[in-house]
Amino acid sequence: MVRLITTLLALLAILCQPYTLFAESITAQKLFGSKDPVVERQLRTMSLSDKIGQMIIAHCPAKYRSSDDTNYQKLSVLISQGKVGGIMFLKGNTYDAAILTNRFQLLAPHPLLISADMEKGLAMRIDGATEFAPSMALSAIGDRNLVYSMAEAIAGEAKALGIYQSYGPSTDLNLNPDNPIINTRSYGDNVEKTISMANAFIDGLQDNGIIATVKHFPGHGDVTVDSHVALPILDGDKKRLDSFELRPFKAAIDHGVLSVMIGHLAVPKITGNLTPATLSWRIVTHLLRKELDFKGLIITDALNMKALYQDHTLEEISTLAVEAGNDLLLFSPDPELTHRTILNAVQEGRISKKRINDSVRRILTAKRWLGLDRQRIINLDSIPEKIGIESHHVLARTIAERSLTIVRDNERNLPLAEGRKKNILHIILENKQHSTSGEEFEKKMMHAFHAKTIRIDPQANSLDYRNARDRAARASAVVLTTYVEVLTGSKNLKLNDMQKSFVSSLVSALPSSTPLVMVSFGTPYIIRNFPTIPTYLCTYTSSPLSEDAVINALKGKFKPEGRLPISLSASVE
Repeated sequence: MVRLITTLLALLAILCQPYTLFAESITAQKLFGSKDPVVERQLRTMSLSDKIGQMIIAHCPAKYRSSDDTNYQKLSVLISQGKVGGIMFLKGNTYDAAILTNRFQLLAPHPLLISADMEKGLAMRIDGATEFAPSMALSAIGDRNLVYSMAEAIAGEAKALGIYQSYGPSTDLNLNPDNPIINTRSYGDNVEKTISMANAFIDGLQDNGIIATVKHFPGHGDVTVDSHVALPILDGDKKRLDSFELRPFKAAIDHGVLSVMIGHLAVPKITGNLTPATLSWRIVTHLLRKELDFKGLIITDALNMKALYQDHTLEEISTLAVEAGNDLLLFSPDPELTHRTILNAVQEGRISKKRINDSVRRILTAKRWLGLDRQRIINLDSIPEKIGIESHHVLARTIAERSLTIVRDNERNLPLAEGRKKNILHIILENKQHSTSGEEFEKKMMHAFHAKTIRIDPQANSLDYRNARDRAARASAVVLTTYVEVLTGSKNLKLNDMQKSFVSSLVSALPSSTPLVMVSFGTPYIIRNFPTIPTYLCTYTSSPLSEDAVINALKGKFKPEGRLPISLSASVE
């Protein structure tokens, strides 16, 4: 108890102290604005093969199987040969990630830049780390200090595993409610709030020795296609982009962000064709490097995504990405082929050695700033003191509770009256088949209210719907939950027509005295389909902490104070 009180007081001190951007904070202009003599000496001694290797970020699950695992052996050889300059960790666990970090760093002739997608924290990739809420939830709170504290916590956990680059924050404006892949990963659709939140996140990372990466340039928010499965098209001209999409990126660049990720999307009114931005010199070099005057690292989005392969092979993608002006090539499905292709292109004169040197100079400079030239091996004994610690958990819980948003409560159903807590029916509306979404919340509803649960998935039939309506009519209160979340390849963020009709019929069929509460554990835009729902809560995520927050709000233990950070109208014209 004493330890918990101490932790809470420490967290309170952090949250009550406004963060400031210290004068010595790093910026891309400072870091990359002049040549470092040490880096110049390194460049002169490196072979062309080694230089190209510095530009390639290979992928690796953060799971150590065995030293004779084929994939582990192949990656180890590439690292030892200098054909890979960095690793992006995929899903795994804490100690395996740490072991792999040290083994790979010992094999590498030059320090590796290890990275991960950490928009919501290291837990997105590493079990045992702290899971935070997505960006839209942070905007619902609107507290820059809280954003900074979250990024600071993420930086501490990442560095404990030797991870020094975060692929976040996302500065995409979610201007299209039907966007299937950005959505709650965005800070919303308001330009100024996005800038404020993103810059606080950047500071929290970079003040604590982690490279922040804003994405997905020039803006992935007003599309309806997931670039993991096909090529999205951003249908905006330069005037439109200057007014909306580019503004958060420009602000982040002016603020000092060290890295920008290019999105796999076509911008035909800028490029004149359907070339993905990642492969377009007009987007990467002309717009980002020259017009926006970005001095830092430019990285591709993952090169395994299907958006790139409609018209190109991996060899073509690898060459075009370098020609476009990218410094780092992320997640090639065949890093060795990418390395060989670029090497051949330089030897044949298609890509100049200067072009390679320009990128590698930035990469080596970044690694020097991170201190990887002095210390690349991590201390495994310190991991328990830095990852998943109590103060980070308390911070995550605070964010989950403060972001909980009452979008609508026309009949003042919240909190549930005592007399309405004894016969609650919980209905899960699911947009995926064979899903386990909501199973833990079902247990929490049973424990808190002895509520019974019905699951209605896309395959539910008329008998299922009739049974649900009959049981709802006998309930003291009905809680509808949806788990419609951003998932790679999900294609849409919607319930089907029968589910929508069921909800509408339920509103009409229930007695006016029966509370009906709808909870979105994911996208807030679901409410657009249900104008008659009297009470609507949004968590922006299905994390256990968000589920706990909903239970406590239903009980009346706290009053949700989050504010919806988006417009529920259509995209900007």
